[in-house]
Amino acid sequence: PKMKEDNCLHAALICLGMLYYSHAITTEKLNHARPSLHGHHEKGKEGQVLHRSKRGWVWNQFFVIEEYTGPDPVLVGRLHSDIDSGDGNIKYILSGEGAGIIFVIDDKSGNIHATKTLDREERAQYTLTAQAVDRITNRPLEPPSEFIVKVQDINDNPPEFLHENYHANVPERSNVGTSVIQVTASDADDPTYGNSAKLVYSILEGQPYFSVEAQTGIIRTALPNMDREAKEEYHVVIQAKDMGGHMGGLSGTTKVTITLTDVNDNPPKFPQSVYQMSVSEAAVPGEEVGRVKAKDPDIGENGLVAYSIIDGDGMDMFEITTDYETQEGVVKLKKLLDFETKKSYSLKVEAANVHIDPKFISNGPFKDTVTVKISVEDADEPPVFLKPSYIFEVQENAASGTVVGKVHAKDPDAANSAIRYSIDRHTDLERYFIINAEDGNIKTIKALDREEIAWHNISVFAVEVHKQHQEAKVPVAIKVVDVNDNAPKFAAAYEAFVCENAQSNQQFITISADDKDDSANGPRFIFSLPPEIIQNRNFTLRDNRDNTASVLVRREGFSRQKQDLYLLPIVISDGGLPPLSSTNTLTIRVCGCDSNGSLLSCNAEAYILNAGLSTGALIAILACIVILLVIVVLFVTLKRQKKEPLIVFEEEDVRENIITYDDEGGGEEDTEAFDIATLQNPDGINGFIPRKDIKPEYQYMPRPGLRPAPNSVDVDDFINTRIQEADNDPTAPPYDSIQIYGYEGRGSVAGSLSSLESATTDSDLDYDYLQNWGPRFKKLADLYGSKDTFDDDS
Repeated sequence: PKMKEDNCLHAALICLGMLYYSHAITTEKLNHARPSLHGHHEKGKEGQVLHRSKRGWVWNQFFVIEEYTGPDPVLVGRLHSDIDSGDGNIKYILSGEGAGIIFVIDDKSGNIHATKTLDREERAQYTLTAQAVDRITNRPLEPPSEFIVKVQDINDNPPEFLHENYHANVPERSNVGTSVIQVTASDADDPTYGNSAKLVYSILEGQPYFSVEAQTGIIRTALPNMDREAKEEYHVVIQAKDMGGHMGGLSGTTKVTITLTDVNDNPPKFPQSVYQMSVSEAAVPGEEVGRVKAKDPDIGENGLVAYSIIDGDGMDMFEITTDYETQEGVVKLKKLLDFETKKSYSLKVEAANVHIDPKFISNGPFKDTVTVKISVEDADEPPVFLKPSYIFEVQENAASGTVVGKVHAKDPDAANSAIRYSIDRHTDLERYFIINAEDGNIKTIKALDREEIAWHNISVFAVEVHKQHQEAKVPVAIKVVDVNDNAPKFAAAYEAFVCENAQSNQQFITISADDKDDSANGPRFIFSLPPEIIQNRNFTLRDNRDNTASVLVRREGFSRQKQDLYLLPIVISDGGLPPLSSTNTLTIRVCGCDSNGSLLSCNAEAYILNAGLSTGALIAILACIVILLVIVVLFVTLKRQKKEPLIVFEEEDVRENIITYDDEGGGEEDTEAFDIATLQNPDGINGFIPRKDIKPEYQYMPRPGLRPAPNSVDVDDFINTRIQEADNDPTAPPYDSIQIYGYEGRGSVAGSLSSLESATTDSDLDYDYLQNWGPRFKKLADLYGSKDTFDDDS
């Protein structure tokens, strides 16, 4: 049926085209005369002469219908020139777009035909150029003329939508006429010719929920109060039809999926009115008891529900939180329960929407309530101490068996079992305490020292007599109370220095004390001198009343020659009950000082040496030193000027001065000159270390003529001969092997004793560094520093 309808439509279009073609020819003949090649004049209105430009061409048609499928080529038009007399001497030529391929011309008559089917949607017009030339000479008889052939449109393209499928959203319960989406279709036909491209929209599927505007394609809601919870998705089919929607027009369709978005139009609702839960009395706070859930058909944030406890006798014992992943209310334990005290609780729980839409507030309160009943289950509980922790005090040095304190625990169950106590020995490794297993009394085992451990932190266990697995633990802190059992002492090992030229009442040191006892038995400290020396004439003591004391000089002038060290006993008392005291000794050294009071030296011997020598004695010592230096210089000078003879006289026997050996470097075999036992390794005394080289079996015979005459006086020749014999003798040790010595020592603390390494003598040493050693070495630096002066003078 569809194919038949299309064939009828094509036939009707062809008929319309032929009628239009006949009408166009008639109009062209009436409106156009055949002008000559030369222009002529026409008389217009009111006698005005009008001039027309000369026109040599006449064409009969400018349009051609698209999609023509007839057997013969379509006549597009005819070209004719005024100079064409019909004798065939004029040749018509066609050029331009599609010339010779789509459009052909009869070169005699000038008729133009279209040889192929044209599609306006592919190309709407063609620009061609016509010219009349002499058939024989091809000489142009008329100038070229350009014309346009337009392809006339027919309704051969159906409307097409931009998308095959559309997706749109609209809130549920929207008002009628709410815009959902606009769909748009396009038609490839010519919109300026006829109604081929005039589109009209209509809805094929989706009624009565939605409608579409015929001219714009806007889809709107058609029913009120569409509920997402009832139906969420709708499928709508929209049609676009050309020819203004009239019969014979072509159409196209598209699918539109419309989803209703959620709004908060439903309150939460509990599926039941009462929830029953149970929890053990042994549960700890934070443990989950149960869950409740209110159903809300809305989704997203519109379905969020928050839970709260609004009433009930268990508001203080329980709490409820919201699990937003499951939208459940989680009931949790808030405080510890006691079955013996209360066995059940009741809660009133409310569930309310978090986000409420004011548009639907009239739908009622967006919340609901439910009753939750919780029963407490009895559990075998461990003992419970009356206090969460205990703090006791005991004096240090208390006798063994002194009671520190008492802990008490009870069985919370109805059975009220007996309790036994014990101390966690991991917290009392030194075993200072013991506890009575029956009544919980804690006692000391040995004396406590606060200065050693001020606090003892132990743990006490309480277990049921018949159920050893049920136990409780409590921390016990025991403070050792201080008693005054430590006397104060010097805070540091003090050593004082006083100048020989110190003035009377001059302070030269400040001392302080330290006490191991607590502050109640420690400061304030009282400093004093023992009664037997309180009237000594050298030093006095002043208590500064700030736990420090100052030592002052009582008289003027001290002498290191008479006494360079003083020992001053000082008594220090604390403020405890009863007070304790100790005698501490302060060492005071007498030192030499300059005029500014800076210490120079505290060495008594050096000072006495300097002060005990008179000027005459010093001059005598210096004179002796100078004489000794002169003697040494003369001896060295004579030693250098003495010349030894290089060659001995013939009457002297060389053999008396030269010791002859048969081998060179005998090594371990040379045992006559020294005791070989001194080279033996003390680690190998019990064993003999043999030589590892082998003595050659053959004997070396010295070549004759090499040994010099016994009476020869040429020492140089004699030595060279001996060297040559030793080098060439294979029997002489060492026998080209490594010599093994039993022991070469484990290292010497004294270092090398070789004189070859002595680069300087004592006289070359520089004692200037003594100047940098401070005032104590000043005298020594002066003595040795003057040596350079003596050397220069000598």
